[in-house]
Amino acid sequence: MANVPSDLKYAKSHEWVRVSDGLATVGITDHAQHELTDVVFVELPEIGRQVKAGEACAVVESVKTASDIYSPVSGQVAEVNKAVTDNPALVNTEPYGGGWLWRLKLSNPAELDGLLGPEAYAAQIQGT
Repeated sequence: MANVPSDLKYAKSHEWVRVSDGLATVGITDHAQHELTDVVFVELPEIGRQVKAGEACAVVESVKTASDIYSPVSGQVAEVNKAVTDNPALVNTEPYGGGWLWRLKLSNPAELDGLLGPEAYAAQIQGT
């Protein structure tokens, strides 16, 4: 069984969201980092950027490929995780912890209702 924390919401494109105090923290799932293999470079969005749900706003490069990372929700980028630009391997080793990518101020919290819960996401990745 894949590592799918129960306190997160998931996009079909393999990003996760954790909301706390009006900020949404975004990262890629354990499944996604496993598929990418060794992450060697991370390009994050600029602080202050307005992003829309489904918009590509970051890039993660691995030894295999480069992948766009999509924002699961809309909002303004409030913070980026400089630790992953300095040490991209955090995306592999701590996808739900120190390997988060960016935080944004939600502009439409109702979008969270359109994301997958942990059971639905687990079912999606088991079918892959």
